[in-house]
Amino acid sequence: MQLKKGSHIHFIGICGTAMASLAGILKNMGYVVTGSDENVYPPMSTQLNHIGIEIKIGYKSENLAPKPDLVVVGNVITKKNPEAIALLASDIPYKSLPDLIGSLVIGDRDSYVVSGTHGKTTTTSLLAWMAEKCHLNPGFLIGGIPRNFSNSFRVPKGNVFVIEGDEYDTAFFAKVPKFIFYKPKFVILTSIEFDHADIYKDLDAVKVAFKMLLEKIPNDGVLVANEDDENIRELVKEAYPFKVVTYGEKKGNYKLGAVKQVPEYSEFEVIYNGKVIDRVKVTLFGTYNLLNALACYAVAQERGWQLRRVHEAMASFEGVKRRQEVLGQPDAVWIIEDFAHHPTAVRLTVTAIQKRFPNRKVFSVFEPRSASSRRKVFEDDYIEAFSTSHEVVLSDPFNQSNIDEKERLSSDRIVRALNSRKVKAQKFSGADAIVDYLGKEAKPKDVILIMSNGAFDGIYQKLIKRLENRT
Repeated sequence: MQLKKGSHIHFIGICGTAMASLAGILKNMGYVVTGSDENVYPPMSTQLNHIGIEIKIGYKSENLAPKPDLVVVGNVITKKNPEAIALLASDIPYKSLPDLIGSLVIGDRDSYVVSGTHGKTTTTSLLAWMAEKCHLNPGFLIGGIPRNFSNSFRVPKGNVFVIEGDEYDTAFFAKVPKFIFYKPKFVILTSIEFDHADIYKDLDAVKVAFKMLLEKIPNDGVLVANEDDENIRELVKEAYPFKVVTYGEKKGNYKLGAVKQVPEYSEFEVIYNGKVIDRVKVTLFGTYNLLNALACYAVAQERGWQLRRVHEAMASFEGVKRRQEVLGQPDAVWIIEDFAHHPTAVRLTVTAIQKRFPNRKVFSVFEPRSASSRRKVFEDDYIEAFSTSHEVVLSDPFNQSNIDEKERLSSDRIVRALNSRKVKAQKFSGADAIVDYLGKEAKPKDVILIMSNGAFDGIYQKLIKRLENRT
């Protein structure tokens, strides 16, 4: 369909990270944008308000008046949603977010898709910043807000578009992975694990989704794949017509060499086909994040980007909001926020923070909130993920009313298992109870790592205020 500048585009579920980003792109392209949502919280709500996009609270048929020219339906929206019901009963045309991104935003540009179970947002942000520093004027759409840019999106000015490629399904009317719409030409594949238990039956189903992505890469494209990952190795065994470049800590064309890490930054050697070719400084922490940086370095090398500018980009990268983001140091207690919710991400994040702050106590605070983390399928994995923590503080899982009782994760069971392993762990009902506990227990120079993929009932500012007021 052809949309003229000034056409009205309405988003159902606008506060999702990708939805809010696309809304911003379309507004900057000259379209009139509105949206509705019932889960409105920062940073996306703040971003939308800042760029002047109206958010209608709640889903209802009245949100479709005045009649929009196109409706974008988020993947959290079911066909039983009252606004979706009204949409289907009307003659208003509608599309999924990925479909519209591919057709209207990416078009014929070179599409750089960062995919994998873990590390997508940080890797996409760094790759976009590299392209920016290399004067490629990239457009981008990222599932978080990079601190080097003011927003999670930008309209492309050049021939490069960098996008976070999610394997989650597209919409209730298109049960396929989102990333297959993104016209992938240059792809980073960081990891493959079982996730999204609400839509994928098992690991094999997840592998099928990623195979669909690789089958979309053209002959002149490039795949940069993590060879340390067993599931990726299995996937790339197959002969593909495009170039495959690998990276990793133990395996790969590009390997992570000697690492130096201090609280302010990390440095690592780049080994290419067995020979040290470079040393890179980056403001990222933890082996998994350095591998993400190495993947971006490999893309830059394969594309012939100017090495001096690549170094400048990595050294000046400021990270992403909600990814190991230091929120403050009230009463000399470090408060760090992270989006980790998959057990592997939780384990790696806890390890990275404890390694970054040696000889300090780290409280690992976690809210099981994502569709998968609220389910029992990952219960044993969380026990392992927290097994080396200094102290674990869990909340009750976020709303489990739509999950069968037998399938629900239990924070109490995780706490009991950790205590039996001599790991100090406690469960609290709600953010206020956690704030009260940490306000009494955290000592100056301690670190509080808070992990959630949602608002966590405003725990971040509540905790900062509590610690500030005790001084």
